[in-house]
Amino acid sequence: MWKEEDNKLKKTFKFKDFQEAFGFMTRVAFLAEASQHHPNWSNVYNTVEIELTTHDSGNKVTKKDHDLAKAIDGLNA
Repeated sequence: MWKEEDNKLKKTFKFKDFQEAFGFMTRVAFLAEASQHHPNWSNVYNTVEIELTTHDSGNKVTKKDHDLAKAIDGLNA
């Protein structure tokens, strides 16, 4: 579940191993590029942490963030 705090939508994803985590990040990268809305994220081994905020709207959570979060969740369906 995404949680909104500090003007960001945040979620942590855990995978079996680094390869699965990296594959997920690659799929997210294609979604982000297609929507021209890019996440702040980090990866350590099998864990990917994502933060979404709209920089050109004053670093606030907007519809763009909710739309990308929904699309990201769709990758795990």
